[in-house]
Amino acid sequence: MQNLQLFRRLAFGLAAALTTSAAYAQATSATPATPATPANEAKPSPAATATGKIGSTDVTVNYSSPGVKGRKIFGGLETYGKVWRAGANEATTVAFSKDVTVEGKPLPAGKYGFFVIPAEKDKWTVIFNKVPNQWGAFKYDEKQDALRVLVTPRKSATLTERLVYEVKAPGLVLRWENMEVPVAIK
Repeated sequence: MQNLQLFRRLAFGLAAALTTSAAYAQATSATPATPATPANEAKPSPAATATGKIGSTDVTVNYSSPGVKGRKIFGGLETYGKVWRAGANEATTVAFSKDVTVEGKPLPAGKYGFFVIPAEKDKWTVIFNKVPNQWGAFKYDEKQDALRVLVTPRKSATLTERLVYEVKAPGLVLRWENMEVPVAIK
């Protein structure tokens, strides 16, 4: 009789322990494991927008703004002679509210994927692609280019830590690291 009572108590205790641990496991596994990050921590390459008017045309550049972070950018992170998304994450886009001329060549109003091919010397290639919504340059297709122009980059007087675009006459300027890449737009 005592053995039966002892067995019932053990069985009850074991059942209670298993039920409690199963409930705890379900409650904790429902919460995904995420690294603890402060709410105000900045993104590595935050989204940014540059807007302005060139003549009567509204120009909007949407891009992600990576930082130099002590790295060599052009000729390092961004290889010379290779198509670059001109930002981080999604490809940079440029939108024009009216037809424009870019470096003297016509480009219809619209939204374009914006790519650059940096060169070690001389001119860089700037590309306006008909497919604006792309992830990086991984699926970039030269056959979809609306316009390619050559531009002359220049060394900047100071280091620009975060990639930035500026829109104002006579066009737009990409600035990052120790380079400025002006693109004439009318």
